[in-house]
Order: sequence, then C-alpha cells, then structure tokens
Amino acid sequence: MSFDRNVKTVSPTSNWTEIWHLWTVIVPRRSINGQFVVGKVWRRHDGRDWIYKKFTEYDTEAA
Repeated sequence: MSFDRNVKTVSPTSNWTEIWHLWTVIVPRRSINGQFVVGKVWRRHDGRDWIYKKFTEYDTEAA
C-alpha cells in the first residue's frame, strides 16, 4: 500500500478561530501604587494556541 507524502491534511477550522475579540487581562501582580495591573488585548484562537495583540486606544476626536 502506498500513499502520497505531499498531501497535507489540514483539520477544518471553525469560523470563530478567525475572529479577534477584546479581552481584559488582569496580571496577578501589584503595581507601584498597590493596584493590580490591568490591560486590554486583542485575542484570537488559531485552533491550537491563543494569539495576543496589543490593544491601543486612541481619541476619536483627535484622529
């Protein structure tokens, strides 16, 4: 029995894996003034791992 090694098997991905969503991150560490470190990131799942991107807010009036 022979098989073609050039054929790549790719598992079907869901549509939700291509969507970036805003995620609030709380780091269990205290800042200088004693508060928790909190921030927002873009997050997406690629089918295996979570991918994160920096979220930058900007003033809509200044843009």
